[in-house]
Amino acid sequence: MTETGTERDEHQPVWSRAGLALDLLAIDPVGLGGMTVRARAGPVRDLFLRRMARLPMPLLRVHPQIGDDALFGGLDLGRTLAQGRYIRSEGLAGRSGVLMLAMAERCGPGLAARFARLLDSGARAMILLDEGADEDERPPGAICERLAFHVDLSDVALAEAQEDAVPDLASARSRYRRIAASGEDVRTLVALAARFGIDTMRAPMLAMRAARAHAALVGRDRLEEGDLRAGAELVFPARATRLPAPPEPQDAPDQPNPRPDTEDATARDPGDLPRDILIEAVRALLPDGLLTGLATPGHNTAAGGSGAGRLRKGNRRGRPLPPRPGRLNGRSRVDLVATLQACAPWQTIRRKSMPQAGRIIIFPSDIRVKRYQDKSDRLLIFVVDASGSAAVSRLSEAKGAVELLLAQSYAQRDHVALIGFRGDGADLLLPPTRSLVQTKRRLAALPGGGGTPLATGLQAAVQLAEHSERQGLTPSILLLTDGRANITLSGAADRPRAQGEAEQIASLIGARRIGGVVLDIGNRPHPPLKTLSQAMQARYVPLPRADARRMSEAVGAALAP
Repeated sequence: MTETGTERDEHQPVWSRAGLALDLLAIDPVGLGGMTVRARAGPVRDLFLRRMARLPMPLLRVHPQIGDDALFGGLDLGRTLAQGRYIRSEGLAGRSGVLMLAMAERCGPGLAARFARLLDSGARAMILLDEGADEDERPPGAICERLAFHVDLSDVALAEAQEDAVPDLASARSRYRRIAASGEDVRTLVALAARFGIDTMRAPMLAMRAARAHAALVGRDRLEEGDLRAGAELVFPARATRLPAPPEPQDAPDQPNPRPDTEDATARDPGDLPRDILIEAVRALLPDGLLTGLATPGHNTAAGGSGAGRLRKGNRRGRPLPPRPGRLNGRSRVDLVATLQACAPWQTIRRKSMPQAGRIIIFPSDIRVKRYQDKSDRLLIFVVDASGSAAVSRLSEAKGAVELLLAQSYAQRDHVALIGFRGDGADLLLPPTRSLVQTKRRLAALPGGGGTPLATGLQAAVQLAEHSERQGLTPSILLLTDGRANITLSGAADRPRAQGEAEQIASLIGARRIGGVVLDIGNRPHPPLKTLSQAMQARYVPLPRADARRMSEAVGAALAP
């Protein structure tokens, strides 16, 4: 492979960059750690996975529900029963290879910590297959930080995914071991990482390994500027947290002192390289969504916000937990391996006291049942102010926001409910549902006009939240109002008392840690409504003249985990 056929610029197709990253990984899989491949199952991903045959280590497929026995080894039940003695099976951790984790976005923190430990121990690399449906579904950062490359094939068309010639990877591996990095090269990549807000030293270390592998791939025995650029382009964009600050203007010196023409080009300040050459290269490859997030650096999710359902323990589905003693009650699932492990040490004693019993003697105290940890479904309770002269426009915005959020809820397992309050009461207009058709039908007939019984609307939301919690849901209250309460719980027109009752119920919501968001949709921010949101321990978002999409985006940002 020639140098001109390998070195890339910022306009290089995504498929070609992904192929280059895979070739570099094939040169040093353990040193580079691996890669994350974001793509839904399909022909493009299948074609890319076939190219992984270039890796010099075998692929070991794993899934997010893998247990410790399969990962680290455990009792070999069949051989133990056949030979009458404890025989331990070898887990994947005892084998050298590349671990390929399917559905990596579903990997829990406990399993992520185990994989991170395996990567730190060496002798293996990892491929994460990220099939997340939206930006919030990502593999654990503890693993991603240890992998050099992050490629996104979501927008790659099958016509772009073409096979290419296999480079001479054996010769490249031989050259790779001879290529050394100078101190100036190291300082260049460290300075560049700092400019983009990358605060982990793994990133420049991985970028340097990628640069050395790139030099070896194109047939060089030493690093050049193009190799550093390739390493930075492939490693830094997915890790950047900010855009580099523009350089400060410098006063012109009184007496210019130009450098002589004979000055060696290699004597340049190492800080000049990332500023003049590499920054724009990395900036051009930053993910599209990152720039939007960088524009508002002060935006943080409110403490206590619930971006997903709470963790709950059960015995049916979810991430496996250690088994526990249990009973054969017809509801719990017996963990056969754990049960045999519990009874095995007692078999000799039991056979002496019960010689007529079967080959394996199991007591009720030996029974172990399976446990799983799952996230409960989330319920978004929209509490909409349907009062006043602006009710028509406000309700149309709320309807659109509910429909937009519901369309996004399927991948996140969210349910949506709608409560409207006006006049002297509140109505449950839409019980908890995930049906988009039913939602549109019920929203179309949402009425408006009358007084503002804010306390009554919040009271109805609390009752629905308590009921949903008993059914295993995790509720969040989303209040859309201008905050000008004027109807009490008894239906009387008394503005001060109505405001006080609303704040009392808001304090109750905060004490029960239900959480949520308060959207101020008045023409201008209303300070009492911010006070009410603090009592609810909810995030306050002023959105004067908001449309449905802005409401949906605000709610999504506020509830993000």
